[in-house]
Amino acid sequence: MSTKVRSVFESEGRMVPLDAILPIRQLKPGDNDWGKLNAVRASIKEVGVIEPVVVYPQRGAPGKYLLLDGHLRLVVLRELGVKEVLCLVATEEDAFTYNDKTNNLSIIQEHAMVQRALTKGVTPEQIARALGSEPKTVKRGLNLLDGIHPEAVDLLKDKAITGPALRLLKKVKAIRQVDMAQLMVSGNNYTRAYVEALVVGTPADQLVDAAKPGVGKGISEEELARMKQEMETLERDYRLSQDRFGENSLHLNSIQRHVKRLCENPKIKKFLGTRYPELLEEFQDLVALEVL
Repeated sequence: MSTKVRSVFESEGRMVPLDAILPIRQLKPGDNDWGKLNAVRASIKEVGVIEPVVVYPQRGAPGKYLLLDGHLRLVVLRELGVKEVLCLVATEEDAFTYNDKTNNLSIIQEHAMVQRALTKGVTPEQIARALGSEPKTVKRGLNLLDGIHPEAVDLLKDKAITGPALRLLKKVKAIRQVDMAQLMVSGNNYTRAYVEALVVGTPADQLVDAAKPGVGKGISEEELARMKQEMETLERDYRLSQDRFGENSLHLNSIQRHVKRLCENPKIKKFLGTRYPELLEEFQDLVALEVL
C-alpha cells in the first residue's frame, strides 16, 4: 500500500519583495547569531545568496510573508539595498523545525570544506572574502590537522572542539591523541582547559617533546606533578567505571526482565499488592524504565 507524501513547500521558488517579508524575531547585539553576521555579509557580497530564505504566507494579509528561516540573510540583503529575493514558500507555519534542527559545522568540517574548495581551484583570497576573513588566516588554518592522527580526527570531526584545543593534541603522540579524543567524546567535554589538563596528565614518554610540554606555565614542579597524578587517577577511575558500566547494565537488564515476569504473574502481583504494596510499586517503576 502506497502512502501519499504531502510536500511542505510549494513546488517552485518565488521572488518576494523584501518589504513584504516580516521577521518573526529581531536580532540583538547579544544574539548568538550576531557574531555570524559579518561572515554572512561577506559571503553574500562574494557569491550571492546560496540558500533561499523560507517564508510562510501571513494569514489575513495578502502579499505578506512571515520569515521562518533566514533572518541574517534578510538583514544583509536590506543593508545591500536588494529589493527582492528568491524564497521557498512553506505550506505550514513551522519556525521551530528550522531553529531546532540547525546543525552548525564543526571546525573540522569547515576545514574539510575549505580543502575541497582549494582542490577545485578556489583561491585562499576568494575563500577569505566569502568568510569575511583574512587570506593569511585561511592559509594558517590549512595546517590545522597536520600532526593529528586520522582516528582522532574522525572521533572529533562533528564535535564542538576549538582550534586551540585541537592544536594542543599535537603536543602528544598519536596513540595518546586517540586516547584523549575518546575521553573527550565520552565526557562530552571539548574545551581547551580540559584538553590542556589531559596534556598535563600525559606521561612524559607519550609527549612529542617531553622536555617542553608547553602547558602548565606558571605552575611549580610539585603542582605539576600533583596535577599529573590526579589526572592519571581520574582517567583510571573513569575507565574502570566505563568497564563496569557495560557489565552492570547487562545485569540490570536481566533483573528487569525477571521482575517483569514476576509482575505479569497474577498471583505474585496480588500477593505483593496485598502484603507489600510499596515493593510492588518499586517493581512496576523498574519494569517501566525504557533506558537503564
